[in-house]
Amino acid sequence: MPKASCRDRLELALFRIAEPDGEGARICLTVYAAAARAAADAADARAAAGVSLGPLDGAIVTIKDLFDVAGEPTRAGSKILAEEAAPALADAAIVRRLRAAGAVIVAKTNMTEFAFSGVGANPHFGTPGNPHDRTRIPGGSSSGAAVAVVDGIGEIAIGTDTGGSVRIPAALTGIVGLKPSRARIPTDGAFPLSTTLDSIGPLARTVTECAKADAVMAGADFVPLEPLAVAGLRFGIAQGVPLERLDPAVAAAFAAAIARLDRAGVRHSDEIISLFDDWAAVNAKGGVAPPEAWAIHRDRIARRGADIDPNVRVRIERGGAINVADYIDALRERRHLMRAMDARLCGLDALIMPTTAIVAPTIAEVADPKIFSARNSALLRNPSIANFFDLCAVSLPLPGTPLPVGLMLVARNGEDRSLLRIAAAVEQLFL
Repeated sequence: MPKASCRDRLELALFRIAEPDGEGARICLTVYAAAARAAADAADARAAAGVSLGPLDGAIVTIKDLFDVAGEPTRAGSKILAEEAAPALADAAIVRRLRAAGAVIVAKTNMTEFAFSGVGANPHFGTPGNPHDRTRIPGGSSSGAAVAVVDGIGEIAIGTDTGGSVRIPAALTGIVGLKPSRARIPTDGAFPLSTTLDSIGPLARTVTECAKADAVMAGADFVPLEPLAVAGLRFGIAQGVPLERLDPAVAAAFAAAIARLDRAGVRHSDEIISLFDDWAAVNAKGGVAPPEAWAIHRDRIARRGADIDPNVRVRIERGGAINVADYIDALRERRHLMRAMDARLCGLDALIMPTTAIVAPTIAEVADPKIFSARNSALLRNPSIANFFDLCAVSLPLPGTPLPVGLMLVARNGEDRSLLRIAAAVEQLFL
């Protein structure tokens, strides 16, 4: 059966955005209907002429609300920025690359305010309901990105990941989310949370779709993912912190995944990694993201703190209490630990762990600030390891669970292409 035209697929996406009883208004904060229709028609004309701009030509794509689009303010999920931000002078670097590759950008998607939470709630523009249970959170901070993919609004969504903000919503909604090595994709024109830790990655239904978007945004040639046998791959099962206090559903799904990998011939070993203790010690002194977020938002908090999501504001304010010397020490120690982790993972094809320790909590329960904080910590704990050590990582959905559970594969910095090949092979095991 021939694939529907780009224009037809776009019109279906626009229909879903506009459905009065759907999540469209909470998923998409800006809709580019006219520009998207023009881009879709151009993609169809190229297809008819046998011309292609690359692997994303004619793909329906959404972008997170923190990417600059020329001529409009960049909100980053904030009503303050919606009111005060000057129009962007140019598109973000990845937006330019997506357009040049023929991607059809249909909308900007909702997010946690300033990208500072793994829950995905937004009190200003509403919280998109998780497609598997609309009473539950979608995960964040790239909340609308994940729901857009599952709800059929965008075939590929572009998010950012500072402590898991691509992989968490991917895991909680049952899709694929990729966090590349930090320097792989330029962050120019992306509203920052942490200039040290921010990275940009795609969410999609398949590893291949993520690989296509990754190549375009990285300015690399896309080469189809070659078939890879999983038998003989060397996976390390991260022990200690990543397996602590798991929700029973997560623990059961992870154990079943290990058994499936074992039957497929994967060589796995339990890996006790002392560097996790060093990571925890750095974070105990305040870490890296909070003081960097404080530097970005301190004036805004002084002027209009009451207009910021209180769950986000309290996390930013903690950054203001961190001593400058402790912050500098944290950066220096992180550089040392990154090198040590790279050496530690030598000899493994991937480190594996549950993406998140819990399944998606309900929107109602995270309305309590104390519960919000606990759930947020449980969601961020495992994925933030990859950001701190500047590794590449992908979350894959595991089958047969009442609520979605993610399996995270983590690889050394710069091994993005190898990780994607491995992830595509593992993905096939769970279909």
